[in-house]
This record gives sequence, C-alpha cells and structure tokens, in this order.
Amino acid sequence: MLAADKVWVEQHDHYMKQTYRNRCIIAGPSGRIDLTVPTVKPDSLKCETKDIRISDHGNWRHLHLYALESAYGNTPYFEYYRDDFVPFYERRYEFLMDFNEALQEMICGLLDMAPCVERTVEYLPVVPEGALDLREVIHPKRDYVALDGAFRVVSYYQVFQERLGFLPNLSIVDLLFNLGPESLVLLKRST
Repeated sequence: MLAADKVWVEQHDHYMKQTYRNRCIIAGPSGRIDLTVPTVKPDSLKCETKDIRISDHGNWRHLHLYALESAYGNTPYFEYYRDDFVPFYERRYEFLMDFNEALQEMICGLLDMAPCVERTVEYLPVVPEGALDLREVIHPKRDYVALDGAFRVVSYYQVFQERLGFLPNLSIVDLLFNLGPESLVLLKRST
C-alpha cells in the first residue's frame, strides 16, 4: 500500500478458502497462531468475495480477543492500541469485506498511512498495463518473497523472539503491538 498510488481490493473474484481473506497469523508463546473469521458456506462454488457473510457460530470474537491479549499483553504497545481493536470483536459485521475494510482503515490510521484504496467494480482477468497484480501472491501457501521482488523481510523486535526466533509474515498487529509508532518506518524499509 505504501508503494502504490492507488490500491484496488478485488471483491468480484470467486471466494477461495484458506486465504488471508478471513485469517491472519499472530505469534504466541509456542509459535504461530492462526486466527480465522468463520464464514457462512456460500450457496454456490462461484460466490463472489463481496457476498461472503461472517458466521456467528462458535465464540470466535472472544477467542480472537483472548488470543491477542495472551500473545501481545506484554508487548510495549498493546495497552496503547488495545482499545482500538476491541470494537471489531464487539460489533457484528454481516459481510467479511466490510469487516476487513473497516479493520484496514483503522490500522492504516494508527500507522499514519492514508492510502488511496477502492474496491473493484468488476473482475478483471488481466490487470491494466503498469498495474501490479498481487491477487494470487499474498497467500498463506505461496512464497510471497519469491513472487513479489519489491518486498523484502526486515526483522524487528518480537516479544517471543528469544524463544522462537524471528517469525516473518505475521499480521500487521504483531508489528504494531511490538513497535508502535515506529511501525511505519519499518514498513517503508520493506519496500
């Protein structure tokens, strides 16, 4: 987002399971922890991402907030940012896209970023010339470093680093809770 003049968020592609659309990875005391927002099973295999609804099954909101508190309660900036995240686990969003968009806007605000972000109006199988297509790159099962040569991993302090070593490719909350206002500086060094 920092390197682009404009960012388009794809909303008309067919929703795929096991992507970052409904999950993130944080660092816990024993290693990586997947936090997944449960979704309602779509009526068809070709449901657009914009139509995916959040499921209220289980106690995922409480579990996510508990996991964040357990993993980051001792980080330098958790207490400073905690209250910004709580509303996302109290309010019930109907659609996954709306939840993600609101969370993204809040995090960009905390990072003092103001990217120009819009949702797509239709699915484009081929992006316009000069645009960088990251739709299939940012995926838990793909090597983003090999696929996106403009991005490089820059290590930073993590609360469990002594025990686990540096864990790359975690959620932005890991960076935010560990580095606070310095997060933007590190993000700029990564591009």
